[in-house]
Amino acid sequence: MSQSASSLSSLIWSVADLLRGDYKPSEYGRVILPFTILRRLDCVLAPTKAKVLAEALARQKAGINPEPFLLKIAGVNFVNTSPLDMAKLMGDQDNIATNLNAYIQGFTAPVRDIFDRFRFGEQVDRLRKANLLYQVAEKFVGFDLAPSRVTNHDMGLAFEELIRKFAEAANDAAGEHFTPRDVIKLMVNLLFVEDEDILTPGNPAVRTIYDPTAGTGGMLSVAAEHLLEHNPEAKLRMLGQELNDESYAICKADMLIKGQDIRNIVAGNTLSDDGHAGTKFDYMLSNPPFGVEWKKVEKAVRREHEEMGFAGRFGPGLPRISDGSMLFLLHLVAKMRPAQEGGSRFGIVLNGSPLFTGGAGSGESEIRRYMLENDLVEAIIALPTDMFFNTGIATYVWIVSNRKPDHRKGRVQLIDGSGFWRKMRKSLGSKRREMGDDDIDMITRVFGDFLEGDLLKQTTSDGWHFTTFRRTGEAADEASEDGKVEITPVSRIFRNEDFGYRTITVERPLRDEKGKPVFGQRGKQKGLLQPDPELRDTENVPLTEDVEAYFQREVLPHAPDAWIDESKTKIGYEIPFNRQFYVFEPPRPLEEIDADLAEVMGRISTMIRELAA
Repeated sequence: MSQSASSLSSLIWSVADLLRGDYKPSEYGRVILPFTILRRLDCVLAPTKAKVLAEALARQKAGINPEPFLLKIAGVNFVNTSPLDMAKLMGDQDNIATNLNAYIQGFTAPVRDIFDRFRFGEQVDRLRKANLLYQVAEKFVGFDLAPSRVTNHDMGLAFEELIRKFAEAANDAAGEHFTPRDVIKLMVNLLFVEDEDILTPGNPAVRTIYDPTAGTGGMLSVAAEHLLEHNPEAKLRMLGQELNDESYAICKADMLIKGQDIRNIVAGNTLSDDGHAGTKFDYMLSNPPFGVEWKKVEKAVRREHEEMGFAGRFGPGLPRISDGSMLFLLHLVAKMRPAQEGGSRFGIVLNGSPLFTGGAGSGESEIRRYMLENDLVEAIIALPTDMFFNTGIATYVWIVSNRKPDHRKGRVQLIDGSGFWRKMRKSLGSKRREMGDDDIDMITRVFGDFLEGDLLKQTTSDGWHFTTFRRTGEAADEASEDGKVEITPVSRIFRNEDFGYRTITVERPLRDEKGKPVFGQRGKQKGLLQPDPELRDTENVPLTEDVEAYFQREVLPHAPDAWIDESKTKIGYEIPFNRQFYVFEPPRPLEEIDADLAEVMGRISTMIRELAA
């Protein structure tokens, strides 16, 4: 963040000094954020205010809708037709609440919607009752936020910083609507690292990026910031949808301040009411709720699944009702631009459940099957625990694309980034760890270069240690005398089919009281050996292995009379992530354990003798 943006956000946040006592720290943002937006818009419109009012009057007299003409004069995608502005509000202290509300009603509808979602009218009334409204408004009037003084870029950064301060003040509740910036930065790096053309300076590329769970817009903002740092000529159109009113208002305001078309930020539930139906995108990012049931939207989702099938968003299958995160995964897949039109790439944060929950034939397994058999999964990266504001559980970033580079086709890269973190100086809710720039750069390089290998932690005899990445196949460095080397697997590459299996049903014959096999007497079962339901069993056979060979080797030696009921065979997929990175640690030598036990027993005997004395 630039110095000017940082100092501006600190200056604006100083308004909290006025609110202290009447407002809780977690409520400061409900006043500061909408007032910041109001003052910025006020300053943006000031140079054209007189012309806009004159044009509005003339067009209204002629019976013509003035808005298109006013927008052209203002040069931005919003106007205000009230004769008031924030400076004029200061001239009538007794009626400031009434006049302030009237001034807001003068904005075009998309801007009014922002203040409605903030429930700004309630805050105005609360400030009035606390005798703070005039003081707060006066403070903001003193901030010169004119574009000639504060660029859109710096204003956007300052507003992001204000959002971050609000998130920190909100603490535990923040996790539902704020994604930590370090997580976003990693996801954005992974999203763009393979696209050199758009990151090349001077390339006037135009791309779209979409977030179906936009929250306060952090992912969209960081993506745009990252792109512009590398290529100032590029343009990124940001689109999103958000359910929570306050988060929606913040996101929409952030986009407005950055000069984006705020009509691209839609309110509502993405799963039951897609606000961008039929639209495809170049890039997408999402951090959907973890482990949240989707019962509220079940009727709409099931209807789309059953009536539209693969022509809708949920064709591959539906997860169990207790966790709807995989529905967002399918939603993003449905939003991918066709490969022949350039394709798409997206990143989504999920908990561990989508990796393995559900056996063959279940909704979760069928979704994984669709993703892997269509070669959509590029990589899955395990994040450290304690990374989010409201949960400490293990989380994973999925990178999904329908335009894989040739060297990635048919492959999935698993990266264990759980050890790449540093302890935060101050915890924020459940967030106790963060990823530093070095951590993010290491994971980005391992992904971008499609590397497979381990992390070597080398400790020398004097206690100094360092870590290096070693590609698979490279010779290991020898530790110095009295030192040691710890090897931790970091990246593994698999074929898509390595995660698939067939669940076969193994039957054994039903026997009568004399122990003789029972055969069917009627219909299609006539003459066929009848299975015993109590002896029925299942086996999971990897897709990469021949079923008959497996059956001969693993089943028949133990049950010579068994057979496979092929009509019940199902194909399943699971991604046992942790199993791929398990490192066996041999137990200590028995002599050491015996010596420790002898020492402990000696201490206990001494204590008993002392007590007896």
